[in-house]
Amino acid sequence: MSLSVDVDELEKDWTELSDEYRSLEAANQQYQELHERLEEMQEKCTKQIQHQRYRMRQISKNLKTYMTQEKLSPEDRDKVTQLEKSIMKRKAQIHEIEQGLPQQNSQYLKIILGDVNVSILNRNDKIRYKDEYEKFKLILNVIGLLLSFLNIVFNYRALELVFLFLLVWYYCTLTIRESILKVNGSRIKGWWRLHHFISTVCAGVLLVWPQGEPWQLFRTQFMYFNVYISLVQYMQFRYQKGVLYRLKALGERHNMDITIEGFHSWMWRGLKFLFPFLFVGYLFQFYNAWTLYRLTQHPDATWQIPVLSILFLILFVGNSFTTLMVILQKQTERTENRYRLMSLIASKRQKTTVRQPTNEGAEAATAKGEPTAVESEKTK
Repeated sequence: MSLSVDVDELEKDWTELSDEYRSLEAANQQYQELHERLEEMQEKCTKQIQHQRYRMRQISKNLKTYMTQEKLSPEDRDKVTQLEKSIMKRKAQIHEIEQGLPQQNSQYLKIILGDVNVSILNRNDKIRYKDEYEKFKLILNVIGLLLSFLNIVFNYRALELVFLFLLVWYYCTLTIRESILKVNGSRIKGWWRLHHFISTVCAGVLLVWPQGEPWQLFRTQFMYFNVYISLVQYMQFRYQKGVLYRLKALGERHNMDITIEGFHSWMWRGLKFLFPFLFVGYLFQFYNAWTLYRLTQHPDATWQIPVLSILFLILFVGNSFTTLMVILQKQTERTENRYRLMSLIASKRQKTTVRQPTNEGAEAATAKGEPTAVESEKTK
């Protein structure tokens, strides 16, 4: 009897579960329909974006042709200027719309990952991925600093290989993560991405550099270089993290950005502090290239030495040139902002001067004992 009751209860539970399963099937069917609808809308938006860009290119081309005409009235010039501003605004609007749509992978990602969609459509997921990227760099930077210091204290080949393999893995992973950020709208400077590709090659060449006297002559210098670079990268991380946080709070930067392109006067407090350390690091790269060049004359020199010398020289030139261009760009933006501020102050003074007679009239009325306009209004 008890067995019959237990079976009846089990049949009842199964019936309830079957009803729940039918609800699951209905929800899944609705999900599939919404997913198909989403893909259709994504494709529709993509086509319309392509159409918008095609039409804008045609309008811009015709606009340039029209501007080549010799005689343009002031009214026509104003219309042309307004059209150019509208086109720039529309490009920015389309860029923002694209952030919510899947993007095509770069050729590098297709080679590494295949034809896998790495677009992140949810805004919170994008921010979370960006934060994970920053944490990844910080953690590996600290680990690299510790391993470099240990390699200075202890001269063990196994410890060297662990550190060099970490460098190869770190830069390979970094290039992949940055490519994913790029797909999802990050405005990473082209040189910094190329810098990490070159650093990957450099770390790989160091890893296969055979043990010998040339390596021992360069080893200690290289480890000190990594200690210094790790400290500078940590300072740079803290600066960029703070600047991006403030700009995001002001609503002036894209949440996937990792480098600073815009300018505000308060940025110089951190930049002025960072620039000397950065350029010392670049000079250290040049010193590495010079040391390796001299080691090419060593009897036991291998092909890795001249290759590394060229790579360090490329890093020195590229980093120095790019940083100098950033300084010039920010100085120009700083000057432009100063002139804008001066113009704004001048216009405010002009408005104050225009309103001055009204104030003098009110003061004169008060001196005579007559009611001012405000007092008259209150009396009414």
